Amino acid sequence: MVSLISLLVLHSLFINRLCHATDTITYNKFLREGETIVSDGGTYALGFFSPGISKLSYIGIWYNKIPEKTVVWVANRNNPMKDSSMGVLKINEDGNLAIFNGNEADPVWSTKVSVPMSDNISSTLIYKLLNTGNLVLRDENKEDILWQSFDYPTNTRLPGMKLGWNLKSGLNWSLTSWKSRDDPSTGDFTYNFDPTGAPEFFIKKGLRKLWRSEPWNGLAKTLHSSTYYYTFVNNPDEISIIANSYNTSVLSRLYLDELGIGRRLNWIEDTQTWSNIWSSSDDSCDYYGKCGSFGSCHSSNGHYCSCLPGFEPKSPRDWDLKDGSKGCVRERELLCGKGDGFLKLEKMKIPDTSNARVDISLEITDCEIECRNNCSCTGYSSADVNGSGSGCLVWFGELIDIRDYTEGGQDLFVRVDAIELDNSMKDSKGSSFSKKKLVLLCVLIVVGLFIFISALCCFFKKARRRGLEHKERLQELLSMPTLATNEETNAKFDDLTIFYLDTIMLATERFSLANKLGFGGFGPVYKVSCRDGREIVSCCVEEDEKMLIYEYMPNKSLDFLLFDRTEAHQWTGEYDIILFLGLLGGSFYLHQDSIIRIVHRDLKASNILLDASMNPKISDFGMARIFGGNQTEGNTNRVVGTFGYMSPEYAMDGLFSAKSDVFSFGVLLLEIISGKKNTGFYCEDPSMNLIKHAWKLWRDGTPLELVDHAMGASFPEQEVVKFIQVGILCVQENAGDRPTMSTVILMLSNDSTTIPTPEQPAFILTRNYKHPNSWTTGTSSWSANEMSTTIVEGR
Repeated sequence: MVSLISLLVLHSLFINRLCHATDTITYNKFLREGETIVSDGGTYALGFFSPGISKLSYIGIWYNKIPEKTVVWVANRNNPMKDSSMGVLKINEDGNLAIFNGNEADPVWSTKVSVPMSDNISSTLIYKLLNTGNLVLRDENKEDILWQSFDYPTNTRLPGMKLGWNLKSGLNWSLTSWKSRDDPSTGDFTYNFDPTGAPEFFIKKGLRKLWRSEPWNGLAKTLHSSTYYYTFVNNPDEISIIANSYNTSVLSRLYLDELGIGRRLNWIEDTQTWSNIWSSSDDSCDYYGKCGSFGSCHSSNGHYCSCLPGFEPKSPRDWDLKDGSKGCVRERELLCGKGDGFLKLEKMKIPDTSNARVDISLEITDCEIECRNNCSCTGYSSADVNGSGSGCLVWFGELIDIRDYTEGGQDLFVRVDAIELDNSMKDSKGSSFSKKKLVLLCVLIVVGLFIFISALCCFFKKARRRGLEHKERLQELLSMPTLATNEETNAKFDDLTIFYLDTIMLATERFSLANKLGFGGFGPVYKVSCRDGREIVSCCVEEDEKMLIYEYMPNKSLDFLLFDRTEAHQWTGEYDIILFLGLLGGSFYLHQDSIIRIVHRDLKASNILLDASMNPKISDFGMARIFGGNQTEGNTNRVVGTFGYMSPEYAMDGLFSAKSDVFSFGVLLLEIISGKKNTGFYCEDPSMNLIKHAWKLWRDGTPLELVDHAMGASFPEQEVVKFIQVGILCVQENAGDRPTMSTVILMLSNDSTTIPTPEQPAFILTRNYKHPNSWTTGTSSWSANEMSTTIVEGR
């Protein structure tokens, strides 16, 4: 009995120490020295650590996969443990995560969050380390986050982390430096988001400003926007900016070091080092107020500082010594309302907006009126240059921390006296008629003529080359070998007639409406009349016109019979057999028997034509791609196709292969069996489609409920179930799990073939549309390149 109790105690201790193998800490699983929990993707780890040469112990989060331990968050930064061997991290009785030192009753550190407790909630509370580096507290049965480490950053900002203010709780999301490399306790420097005026980032030492970003104006020049895109949130609950990485596979962090310098670092796998891609001290102009009030800094100038127009150095002696920190003063007294006005300065980092007023309702023209009517106004600028250009920033008092850029920046309008304004206008008028501009005008005319003539020559040369290439393509088509190596077919390119456009125009009576049969995805369809009455299979390739000519199909397309049935178009099960076998043969031919393997990319019911005997013919090859050699897949940045028939890897990532057509074939198979469209049928549940419905029936063991009533009892139940099973196999989410067309033929034609059990198929039809709001209300997102992928359908 004693041995049994001892065994149970040892087993319990063993279970408690298993937490290092998961990404969670639970009420029964805790953490000791030497143990870690690792995020699900393996990017981050949490555990005890001692920084540098320090012997003190802390709980922190660091990158798990890189050799250099880089800590991104510290829990007990101001309450270290002297002896970590007795330390334990666990969930306390009140639901808080806490660090205990040995048997001491009071924790060294705790999350200190109010957790709503019930009889059994302690057993369901978990602290989970996400693969974003965020440690979150939640009930494992719910998704709501009760506490998260992202709300309490230390010296590092990770992608997805907010900086700003929670207006309800008063929580300030900001970075604070370590005291030293060996001491993570609260340092002297902060990196915070200041919403006063226009929202800006500041690095401060105490209350002294050391660095300032550009104000948020819809763009993000100094916010490292080449690697990040930003979401600005301004609502009654919070005002913040969230940074997300374009490439989540690259480890990236914003780090405020112990010297008060902000750095953006990316991990380089090849060199196994951190690369500094941005720093708040890149050049001298980055220092706050480098040139004082009414002074502008420019790093291309050896002196760095210059006064704004109409101003002069406050201390000429210091200015000569290249010290512009005392700034500038007006050359002459400003007489408000007596001829004064505003000069436009371009490509500027606009001044600190702490003493500016923001009015988002005003246009830029209204800014000047408001500023002109207030003698205390010293300048104005637009508050939103990314959208409509609306919004007004008006400064009162000194303009400080200005710099001019060679590229980027925005316009700043500075108030000057009448003399300076008059001199500026004279200079502008005089220069417009200068000899330099006349010479420049002549040069532009000559260059323009040269470009025009060159473009004309290139146009004719290209047209001639296109004509030669057209002839070569025709010759190449006519000289190609047999379309298929199968001895049972005699189809050859030698038998294929190539028509000229004039012949086609004559046969269609110049494409008259009387001969128009309908309109396809890539243009109208006309009936061609041959004098001898024969059915023809041919093509026409002439300049930009490419046409396919094939036999007339009196029974229209498959979608007409499946989804638009009338008494004149009765549906029988024998048609299903014909369709299945015909579609199999056509798809197998495209992928395997043809000398040039073809991926159709747009197999759907409306592209399956039916002849007089109800034999299906695959049509509309406007989106098809030819695979050569050993090519098995391709990709494109321009996704074309039809919702409901596109495979998930093609719709989402532009990847296509023969398995993409297999997916479309599977959809067709299910549509033929059910007589229902994949999309738009289940109006009572917008998220439901035919694939999802078929999978649900298959999973519930009632696949025969999918069968169209029009099929009657024409199929044995076992045969129908087999067709449904193959259809679901074809629409599996992973392309590698889908069978090839040859395997499909084998499964459907051979009763002894074992058919695998399908995995869950792809449900890719739910669509969400978001409309970003103005940055002044709600949430808006901004992207540096503003690129998007568009689903394109044929004309």
